[in-house]
Amino acid sequence: MAALHSAEPPDTNYDEAKVTAYTLPDPLVCLDGQRVADVKLWREKRRPEILRAFVENVYGRTPELKTEPRCEVTETDRNALGGLATRKQVTIRLFPEADAPRIDLLLFVPNAATKPAPAFLSLNYGNQGVHDDPAIKPSRDTKTKRGENASRWPLETILKRGYALATFAGADVEQDKHGSGTFMRPDAWRLGVRGYALRKAGRADRADDDWGTIGAWAWGLSRALDYLETVAAIDAKKVTVIGHSRTGKTALWAAAQDERFAIAISNNSGAGGAALARRIYGEAVTHSPEIWFCPNYRRFARNEAALPVDQHELIALIASRPVYVASATEDRWADPRGEFLSALHAEPVYRLFGLRGLGVSETPAADRPVGESIGYHLRTGKHDITAYDWQQYLNFADRHFKITTKSK
Repeated sequence: MAALHSAEPPDTNYDEAKVTAYTLPDPLVCLDGQRVADVKLWREKRRPEILRAFVENVYGRTPELKTEPRCEVTETDRNALGGLATRKQVTIRLFPEADAPRIDLLLFVPNAATKPAPAFLSLNYGNQGVHDDPAIKPSRDTKTKRGENASRWPLETILKRGYALATFAGADVEQDKHGSGTFMRPDAWRLGVRGYALRKAGRADRADDDWGTIGAWAWGLSRALDYLETVAAIDAKKVTVIGHSRTGKTALWAAAQDERFAIAISNNSGAGGAALARRIYGEAVTHSPEIWFCPNYRRFARNEAALPVDQHELIALIASRPVYVASATEDRWADPRGEFLSALHAEPVYRLFGLRGLGVSETPAADRPVGESIGYHLRTGKHDITAYDWQQYLNFADRHFKITTKSK
């Protein structure tokens, strides 16, 4: 889970006084002006309108790909982490071709579980980076060192709280041209599922509304969830999709499209994730790597007011399922205020379902979590995902899954 950026562009705005007045699209007003007054109209008319706008203008259209899943457990250790968990390493082959993209899933299930366990599902930048366990097989096309990101994956804490963890490298689905522990290749995207889809369709290049890397990664998360639905030890109706930074953007988009995800968590996801685009603070559309989004998205660089949607509506698409957004005090690039405001302006849709959102109208003090169906905190510190963040996410999941845990 690497940082959003390596060097901040010189035109980055970090002055709140330079955030010009803007008007957000109303998630409860249909394109024809009809106001949404009930859940039925939201689900049948307004939600599809918003989802379509994100598909056409931001993340791109996910093609209908015929998969032929074949899952092979390549390694099992029932005494992993000193007996705390059963570790499985699973190869998920999605297509018949030997050279087609496949997912190598790393799965930890708590041995203390007496019934199917709820789970967190996330992308990583190499399975070997999650923990220093030498038995974890390195992910393909990754350069992450063994245990390099272990501080971001408090496995023992997660497992002791009764949760399973499933994770795989985003590079399994598509390498990230912009770093993140993968080997840099100019044509990286053509080596993944998007390139595969183009070849199957007999096309050489992307259409303006074709999916980007975030769309491909989100597709991969849904395919991993397909597998988890077959695992008896997992309660597949209690799977939380979680991500940090660019994978936080991905987690939100995955949950918006796939309503099987019970909870969505965005950690420091910034522009194209939880932060409002129209604020043009920190990371902006013009700074976002083109390959992550559909080509149409570039039309809104320095023209954010023309976007037919904004990121509060991405969060609203997840309603009525719980969603948690988190920021960090030193992470100006991700625009903490913009992330909070997105969560705040998604509240009207949650209220439509009779649910409470944040419960506050201003950004809370650092390290003071707030919210009910929409959660939020501003952690002291830098762009990262920490043990403190995970504690809040575990508490949030406990509340919504109605889990009572002794070891908090």
